[in-house]
Amino acid sequence: MNVTLAKTAGFCFGVNRAVNTVYDLLQKGERVCTLGPIIHNPQLVDELSQKGVRIVNSPDEAKSGETLVIRSHGVEKSVIDYCTQNGIKFVDATCTFVSKIHKIVYEKSRDGYVVIIAGDINHQEVKGIVGHSVANTFVVQDDLELEDLLRKNGNFAEKNLILVSQTTFNKKVWQKIEKNLKKVCTNAEIFDTICNATAMRQQEAFELSKLNDAVVVIGGKGSSNTAKLFDVCKANCSNTYWVETADELNISDFSNYENVAVVAGASTPAGIIKEVLKTMSENLQPVEQLEEVEVAPKSFEEMTDEEAFEASLNSLTGDQKVTGVVIAVNPSEITVDIGRGVTGYVTASEYSSDPNVNLVDEVKVDDKLNLIIMKISDQEGTAMLSKRRYDAIAGWDNIKAAKDSGEILKGVVREIIKGGVVVYVDNVKVFIPASQATASRNDSLEELKGTEVSFRIIEIGRGRRAIGSIRSVLREEKKAAEEKVWANIAVGDRFTGTVKSLTSYGAFVDIGGVDGMIHISELSWARIKNPSEVVLVGDTVEVYVKDLDADKKKISLGYKKDEENPWTIFQNNYNVDDVVKVTIVSMTTYGAFARIIPGIDGLIHISQIANKHIAKPQDELTVGQEVEAKITAIDLDKKRISLSIRALLPEEEKVEEAVEEVAEAPAEAAEEVVEEAAE
Repeated sequence: MNVTLAKTAGFCFGVNRAVNTVYDLLQKGERVCTLGPIIHNPQLVDELSQKGVRIVNSPDEAKSGETLVIRSHGVEKSVIDYCTQNGIKFVDATCTFVSKIHKIVYEKSRDGYVVIIAGDINHQEVKGIVGHSVANTFVVQDDLELEDLLRKNGNFAEKNLILVSQTTFNKKVWQKIEKNLKKVCTNAEIFDTICNATAMRQQEAFELSKLNDAVVVIGGKGSSNTAKLFDVCKANCSNTYWVETADELNISDFSNYENVAVVAGASTPAGIIKEVLKTMSENLQPVEQLEEVEVAPKSFEEMTDEEAFEASLNSLTGDQKVTGVVIAVNPSEITVDIGRGVTGYVTASEYSSDPNVNLVDEVKVDDKLNLIIMKISDQEGTAMLSKRRYDAIAGWDNIKAAKDSGEILKGVVREIIKGGVVVYVDNVKVFIPASQATASRNDSLEELKGTEVSFRIIEIGRGRRAIGSIRSVLREEKKAAEEKVWANIAVGDRFTGTVKSLTSYGAFVDIGGVDGMIHISELSWARIKNPSEVVLVGDTVEVYVKDLDADKKKISLGYKKDEENPWTIFQNNYNVDDVVKVTIVSMTTYGAFARIIPGIDGLIHISQIANKHIAKPQDELTVGQEVEAKITAIDLDKKRISLSIRALLPEEEKVEEAVEEVAEAPAEAAEEVVEEAAE
């Protein structure tokens, strides 16, 4: 008989993380209680109970000095809030995938969306999801329950609603629910939140159950995901058996089967899976060699001091995780006590990947550090340890989970290398290709060095090689910012923006997610030939919305300020009969134009340039010449100002001119001209 073990059998990431959380706390010497069984496996729960781990039904049952662990299924938001507000020491071991559902449900329900959850209403994970919703929330177990829900709520087709699922939900049932909802509620937002590991586990079970004569499903009878595996296998193979441990196997049941598959739920410990395989192999000629059962060693209480010390060193092996208490620190090394009479040392390079780390600032005496043993010296009773590698192992688990969940991570760009940049997150290196490092290909990579960036894991390669993308996050942020701006923007709104680019006809400004354009005519009250005369790329500018075209997504911006309008300045500071110093800027056949203030020119008519007849303005004036003139008329509507130099000429010049006129005038008019001149 051939026995095939499913590749996906055993702990999933979330369960493994939760269980390791409990073991790590115990290793640190802490007293632990869990909010409900840490996993749906009675054997492991019993083992933890023997180590002193209590199961409590509410946070209030946690005793003083105990650390409460919230299991991977997660809990209602109110439970987390209660623990925080009442000072209950707790560790949240909620699965990353479940936390993602909590976030979706909370944010969408807060925005008024109706929430529909595909799952078992009595399952703790579903209760926790419901507990993160602040709006109408409904749970359906299959497509029939969904149809009934939609029939009773005919207005759902007009509402904003979302659909999520329990992470361990049956994939085929989910597809039916999704299809039926789309028919009725075309505006529904659907989030496929079935855990990838769960989907892969169910798919593998489906395929194995079709290819084998019998299937053994291993897992706790209270495990939801194991129950679904059993259902998937039973649908294809009538000879499907569900056992919690090897003791429940009836070997005679398998005597007539040539090929048997073994699958296991996400909360099934590896030890139980091995025991089942061992039992089957001992009786049915195994196809693979299993590890021999080790003889239990003496307890430390049964050993002499010499035996205990030797055993403590022998039990410490490379890559083993330990907790060390800091007993001394210097700039290059940390000394820790890891128990069992062993002193450990952590160098600066093994403490952190940051070459500039200052150990004296980072670590204090009596601090506890999670470490990995790299080397043991039996003779000296010392160990070389690494915090960096411990963090990297935990960090790599987070990296893999982030790849599956699409979670956005944050890290610091430490290196600029050929083809991209290297980001460090939890002591794990993530390579960001140049094409994924910036918003556009023209942006400089050097400016990223030393900065914290947000990114997504887009690929996991061999040898713990992770590739990320900053650009995908930037694009999402830009899209969200654009939607926010367009949802609220109106003519007249004011923004502080950044000049992104210049053209011959204007400047493009980022006003917080979208770009608007300041036409060259809006940049200055004076005539300019190029926008660069007023603004440069990178400048921060205050602008306002002049016009909008929502269909074409175009925004026209204003930049000129009314208080800087030359006509406003002129009107506030100048009046008729004022004498002003002006500069000649141009001339025509009928007079000269003079600059009063920047942007405002007045006309000196040819008759007002001198007290005598002149053929052309150039006879008395030149461009660039500064002269004094009197404002003789102002027409604000037509934007015209009249100036006169003649009005400021001395009285004697006027008399001389009058005398000349008398000499040239007929005798009968001379007396009248003289009298006028005298006046």
